[in-house]
Amino acid sequence: MSQSKTITLGICGGIAAYKACEIVRGFAKQNHNVHVMMSRSAKKFITPLTLQTLSGRPVATDLFDLTQESEIGHIHLADDSDVIVVAPATADFLAKAAHGLADDVISTVLLATKAPVLICPSMNVNMWNHPATQANLKKLQGYGYHILEPDSGELACGWQGQGRLPDPEIIVAKAIEISNS
Repeated sequence: MSQSKTITLGICGGIAAYKACEIVRGFAKQNHNVHVMMSRSAKKFITPLTLQTLSGRPVATDLFDLTQESEIGHIHLADDSDVIVVAPATADFLAKAAHGLADDVISTVLLATKAPVLICPSMNVNMWNHPATQANLKKLQGYGYHILEPDSGELACGWQGQGRLPDPEIIVAKAIEISNS
């Protein structure tokens, strides 16, 4: 087993957000410290309470929350992470991150961190294949971010094709591999 790491997981608002629970559990089972941050839309799919229970830590959800930001929490997350994982990463998030927008806790932490970043996109196959999404991915790779491409199969929307979030075990293993390199 590798040395204990501090992993920060950003969860965006897509149907695959439910898999984030297993990602958190996967890191915790390996005795890693897990911090979770959620976009506003992610809270429509799973709750901060669920993730706080699984991680054993408060969940960052808002840049302007007096409790969460009393000690500039987003900078602590950026500085203290051995690796940052965004899973699922939506098309909206990819566009924001590619263009340096920082209007929520996840995008702000990414701009402030020097830790390696693993982005795990998940979306409809047509969104995945759209030239804008592909251009955003290239831009993010140019920033040095690692991209774990989505799996192919049946999607929640009923379409078939690439867009499924990889299995949580694969995401956990890839994040640990990146943090050790």
